[in-house]
Amino acid sequence: MLFLFISICCSVTVAVLLKLARRYKMNVIQAVTWNYLFAIGLSWFFFRPSLTELTRSDTPPLYLFLGILLPVVFWLLAASVRNIGMVKTDIAQRLSLFIPILAAYFIFKEHFNVWKVAGVATGFVAIFFTLYKKSNQQDSSKNWLYPLLVFIGFGTIDILFKQVAQLRQIPYTSSLVLIFIISFVISLICVLYMAVVKKQKLELINFICGCILGFFNFGNILFYMKAHRAMSESPTVVFAAMNMGVIIFGSLVGIVIFREKFNKLNYIGLSLALAAIILITISFYHAF
Repeated sequence: MLFLFISICCSVTVAVLLKLARRYKMNVIQAVTWNYLFAIGLSWFFFRPSLTELTRSDTPPLYLFLGILLPVVFWLLAASVRNIGMVKTDIAQRLSLFIPILAAYFIFKEHFNVWKVAGVATGFVAIFFTLYKKSNQQDSSKNWLYPLLVFIGFGTIDILFKQVAQLRQIPYTSSLVLIFIISFVISLICVLYMAVVKKQKLELINFICGCILGFFNFGNILFYMKAHRAMSESPTVVFAAMNMGVIIFGSLVGIVIFREKFNKLNYIGLSLALAAIILITISFYHAF
């Protein structure tokens, strides 16, 4: 449970750093770029990947797609935190688990029991209530757009990572390093474009923030993997506890420290989000 607790703390810290980025006028694109550079260094230190594995000519296109999608969704995550707050963004990210669940049913023909159906239905209702806010039409579209893209983006990433885990050409840890390298290259191209064409300055504060972001981002992944290894007989418990922990802890931080405003329907949505994850967890232990 210690590994899981550390992973939850790292995940929420990433959201806090993205929340603070706007306050201190940091360049998110630059910070995310250095985040991947630092994550590559940490991955190399902890995983010790083989150069032969990283330079194979038959690397699946899946890696390139993931390498592009990761920084793009990270930028969307930052935009969502900046525009609608940390709590609602965290919930949208965690409820993205319903996308791979739906993919399991429609694409991989997995059996759905009553508990899982109830969990998916509750989850979609939770999304509506959590993101509901009375506002003008322009603000309302923005309130829905960013978390919706985060929801779809992280759900897609989860499906792709599951497919990467099933590949046997390259070990999973080496795959992670390779994907980080691709993400860094894509992000670096964007930074160079902004620096040369848009005349944006490369600032040290963005590098420092990116290194800190990379430390906690990698810590989230590392300790989540360690938690799964330590509790290998209960992977569903780890998965559910991670999602519920981030929603609860992230909500407390957002509401207490950043004074993010919730209406009654938003609190109902938060409760339904937790209920949905509990129902999904129960579904793995019941056959009907």
